[in-house]
Amino acid sequence: MIKLLGVPFDGNSSFMKGPALAPARIRFMEETGSANEYSEDQKHIARGISYRDAGDISFTDTHPAAAYQTILQRVRHELHDGDKLLCLGGDHSVSFPIIEAHTEKYKDLHVLHLDAHADLYDDFDGNPFSHASPFARLMEKGKVKSLTQVGIRTMNPHQQQQATKFNVKVVAMKDFSMDFIHSLSGPLYISLDMDVLDPAFAPGVSHHEPGGLSSRELIRIIQSIQVPVVGADIVEYNPLRDTNNMTAMVGYKLVKELTSKMIG
Repeated sequence: MIKLLGVPFDGNSSFMKGPALAPARIRFMEETGSANEYSEDQKHIARGISYRDAGDISFTDTHPAAAYQTILQRVRHELHDGDKLLCLGGDHSVSFPIIEAHTEKYKDLHVLHLDAHADLYDDFDGNPFSHASPFARLMEKGKVKSLTQVGIRTMNPHQQQQATKFNVKVVAMKDFSMDFIHSLSGPLYISLDMDVLDPAFAPGVSHHEPGGLSSRELIRIIQSIQVPVVGADIVEYNPLRDTNNMTAMVGYKLVKELTSKMIG
């Protein structure tokens, strides 16, 4: 069974707070009854049927280094029994310890990162744990077998240098095609930042970046993956910027599609 774990932490957000509220809001979309509990391949995605809700991580110390350790230890614990884990953030900094814990279980882990931003800054605003830096931290450790970034449309010279340094495959939004699907390897972890979507499809994010994917394009990416998906996160949804829970419902839809893909 898949486990669902909330990571309500946005202490490393550089622009505005709010993503800490996301796990509860996305869960609420299942409770409203406005959408059914099935993925598009007709799997029943519901608590106690296809996933178990492991609750939220509790943070007694929100210092970046302490929060990193709290997340790392909890994810290690949740992975101990062999279940797969879908995490709801939180800002994107939470993906660093989540994915690091997965690399300890899956020695040849590959990562698909869906985002408007490369998040490869060496040290953003003096905070190495910034939500703009998780993939720099991961690649430094050398535990990720490969990193493929899709939807990027904010690349700058520093991050391009970082991408070259760490041999990252970048599918910029201006050059987007589905061809990258055929080059993905498994076991695969998916890190999904909601701002990979165009703001028209996901207004409830902190960093609006025009020119992104449509909801259908993103769902098609998930459904087209042919390698085993062993873990995933959905991050950077900000309920404080949402409109009538539109983005929350997109998040819930993505929970269903990712859970279905992880079940296999």
